[in-house]
Amino acid sequence: MNLIARTATIVVRFRIFVPKIIILASLLLLVSCQSQNNSSAIPANVKVARVVSGQSLEVLGMEAQPNLISSLRLIGLDAPDLRQFPWGEDAKRLLETLIGGANQAVNLEFDLEAKDKFNRTLAYVWKDKLLLNEEILKQGYALFVARSPNHKYDQRLERAQQWARIMGKGIWNTDKPMRMTPGEFRRISR
Repeated sequence: MNLIARTATIVVRFRIFVPKIIILASLLLLVSCQSQNNSSAIPANVKVARVVSGQSLEVLGMEAQPNLISSLRLIGLDAPDLRQFPWGEDAKRLLETLIGGANQAVNLEFDLEAKDKFNRTLAYVWKDKLLLNEEILKQGYALFVARSPNHKYDQRLERAQQWARIMGKGIWNTDKPMRMTPGEFRRISR
């Protein structure tokens, strides 16, 4: 092969690989520039001050202020409003039972988005080896709601709701079903 043919081959290869290298380098730069949410990797151990509803708690021991009460919202579920009788109170009572009362330790696992629009911390709550978010859905006392970008346990939570629905548990009980979603109830009750 002569020098001109070799040079042409090198130029063609250069044209093919350089754009790919540039794209790869750009992607790596973008990923490294994104803010890192290190809290998602580190589970937090906190104490429950009180159960507010079937989907929210007040906890002690968040971050650097161990004596400050913080509001917490369980990811992936929408429990009935407390005014949605009897399901709201039933959901709250179930969460209290699962936790074991006030001053009990639970572990929090975080996902991508740390806070909701009400400034509550968003978390998956573990008591011993039980994922409470999942158990509330499995017992039929909340609806599964995927909330972007927090999708870590979506499949697991959705399966728990499907099981409760098939078994007719809680809000899925055919004798006394919940007729309005929590979101619809809140919109009408404003």
